[in-house]
Amino acid sequence: MTHLFQLTVLLFLFITFKTSAQTAESLRQKIEQIVSAKNAVVGVAISGNNGIDTMNINGDKHFPMQSVFKFHIVLALLSEIDKGNFSLNQKIKIEKEDLLPEIYSPIKEKYPNGTSLTVSEIIKYTITESDGIGCDLLLTLIGGPQAVEDYFTKNNFKDVSIKINEEVMQSNWDLQFLNWTTPKAANETLSQFYFNNNKLLSKKSYDFIWKVMRETETGKGRLKGQLPKGTIVAHKTGSSGVNKQGLTAAVNDIGIVFLPNGKHFFISVFVTNSKEKPEINEKIIADISKATWDYFIVKTK
Repeated sequence: MTHLFQLTVLLFLFITFKTSAQTAESLRQKIEQIVSAKNAVVGVAISGNNGIDTMNINGDKHFPMQSVFKFHIVLALLSEIDKGNFSLNQKIKIEKEDLLPEIYSPIKEKYPNGTSLTVSEIIKYTITESDGIGCDLLLTLIGGPQAVEDYFTKNNFKDVSIKINEEVMQSNWDLQFLNWTTPKAANETLSQFYFNNNKLLSKKSYDFIWKVMRETETGKGRLKGQLPKGTIVAHKTGSSGVNKQGLTAAVNDIGIVFLPNGKHFFISVFVTNSKEKPEINEKIIADISKATWDYFIVKTK
């Protein structure tokens, strides 16, 4: 009887695994169909169903992060705040000369003559509106790009390269490729800091960053583009613009998509070396996100 029971369990597990694998393969095929006709290189990493369902396309390829790295910067800064080295309520003086004309900045638009803002306010501008000047102020506070990369290396994260700030990145097209990650590494960053099993962040910092990530306003046509209205997505975008040759180096969105049943999935999509129009690059991400949503809606019932 015990032997029969064991055989039954093994058979059930085998069938479940096989069905899961086949279904995951169907999702992969759907995503490959989405990107196959596009004149772009696309990287995807997906993880859901408590890590049971994972897949990637170009998952180990280096993609330029552009503003995705602002998420990494804030995580490293929050770690320092947890140590007592800085405070969310700490005021930062922003001089008029800090408001560089070539850098996108809602802070600059609102305070053209400079101002003083708290660290928490600057973080919100940096994440939710992808403020470049706010980003560089936070980088200066924490000790520069190398301090952020060192933080991730020290905590055993692989494939995270952060070498330059926004000012340098926006001044030279080629230099943006110095800040890179992989789709798999981006998803790992999302999951590690969301589950927070290693207590990388205090509860206060954890609650703060994920609230801010849920409030992101950029990239409405990307991960959220085709999802049902009201869907909660905690995410960070990154964009390079287009060079004189019509090439787009980065259209990115990484985040956590929350399903109606309370479950979620992690998804990181990077588009690079693209000759497609900007709206097509965003649609690639939206199509992949919707296909993944449809898959997990059925899979996690």
